[in-house]
Amino acid sequence: MRRTSFTAFFLIFAALLAGESADSRGQANPAMKEEAPLRVALAGLVHGHASGFFDQFQHRSDLQIVGIAEADRQLAGKFAKSYGLAPGLFYSDLEEMLNATHPQAVLVYTNTYDHRRVVEICARDGVHVMMEKPLAVSLEDARAIEKAAREGKIQVLVNYETTWYRSNQAAYDLVHDKAIGEIRKIVVHDGHSGPKEIGVEPEFLAWLTDPKLNGAGALFDFGCYGADLATWLMDGSRPDAVTAVTQHIRPDIYPRVDDEATIILTYPNAQAIVQASWNWPFSRKDMEVYGQRGYAITVGRDAMRVRLPGKEEISADAKPLEKTKADSVS
Repeated sequence: MRRTSFTAFFLIFAALLAGESADSRGQANPAMKEEAPLRVALAGLVHGHASGFFDQFQHRSDLQIVGIAEADRQLAGKFAKSYGLAPGLFYSDLEEMLNATHPQAVLVYTNTYDHRRVVEICARDGVHVMMEKPLAVSLEDARAIEKAAREGKIQVLVNYETTWYRSNQAAYDLVHDKAIGEIRKIVVHDGHSGPKEIGVEPEFLAWLTDPKLNGAGALFDFGCYGADLATWLMDGSRPDAVTAVTQHIRPDIYPRVDDEATIILTYPNAQAIVQASWNWPFSRKDMEVYGQRGYAITVGRDAMRVRLPGKEEISADAKPLEKTKADSVS
């Protein structure tokens, strides 16, 4: 995971908590101070992005890690040794950890199937949640998460890395400034050469390739980015139809889940084509947005190719995202 995504997460939660004069259960919270570090706990360590969290944020002064819930003692021991974590931080049960540590927010690094359970438990205690993408393995679980969050009066943030790409923001601005005209087609490419091929951790690979724990293979792992971006660009409009084609191109490596997927979202006057793959020759997260009169093509996180009406294509760096309070501590 990238540094900017963690920073944005802390900004959102810090702003949310600083704006509360009472805790999420409506009780006075005099102990909260503007400069007090954010008390966070981790639920699970099986997601590969957990390592990125400790690499980048373990020693931040504005953050205090108060607990880690991980039932796999061997995995917990590996993290404790790698990052010098005190044994007292670890709990085998999430509810036990919440009762003992009272965090303000929980960062979820479980498999996707467990997202629902974690949110429902945290919601009962009024604890905000950030999870890695995607939200859930099914519509049923997604609606259960929504219900728990609403009833528990908590915020649930899903970390899509592409949210923090300034190139995507620039494409969005061109669309909403009417510079390229009304959207006609969106094409999103996401993925890499495969989780095994890029060397993800064994505990990460085990659930990524499990149809129950991950919900699917490349379809969910990388298709979620395009669905998120298309929904954002189309101002929340729902497509009239969704069509998906999945393949097992390498069943010898990924016998239980798809490794190739194409999703077509059909809108009244536009299409979004999401190409999610564990078969790209290289890692990529880029997007093409075609309007009536021009186009914007993102090139990685920060660059773009743009063609406007009556002009030739140009290549340029996207402007930085707007500065926020969190940038001063990033």
